Amino acid sequence: MKNSTKFLASAAAALAMFFSVNANAQSPKFGIGLNVGAGTSAGTNLAIGGDLRYQFDIDKQLSVPITAGYTNIGIKNSDLTLAFIPVKAGLKYFFNDTGSGAYGLAEAGAGFAAGDNTGTSFVYSPAIGYSWSNGLDLAAKYEGYSNNGSVGYAGIRLAYGFKL
Repeated sequence: MKNSTKFLASAAAALAMFFSVNANAQSPKFGIGLNVGAGTSAGTNLAIGGDLRYQFDIDKQLSVPITAGYTNIGIKNSDLTLAFIPVKAGLKYFFNDTGSGAYGLAEAGAGFAAGDNTGTSFVYSPAIGYSWSNGLDLAAKYEGYSNNGSVGYAGIRLAYGFKL
């Protein structure tokens, strides 16, 4: 793993631990999501995956999500795929003070290779979305992986979250 990837993954984990110590006033949330999209790199097509997200609130508008999952990006005209296990931490900001509604999200971390793929990549994922008070969440996102080149996809995440 490149030193820059190690540094960024360590920094994200340290930030998440710092906020978890200070975020005990709010109740954490757990979610499960389905990600579907189209590959944005030459020679890629359908991207599909799933994830689990633990999210704790700093206040009603700012949350820290920690996400892990599995992503499979197909390669055109081939039976091969690029498979990753992304582990990310980030910040989620709600544009109103209710703790639901429209939000912006930025996550970064490490994408561990799976299947035919090898190596560890830096993964980054900006998104905009809408979270309903009943637990449903819909977001438009981009997820990029970089390690001696880059690959990524643009898609949607449909999820359901609940308070722990």
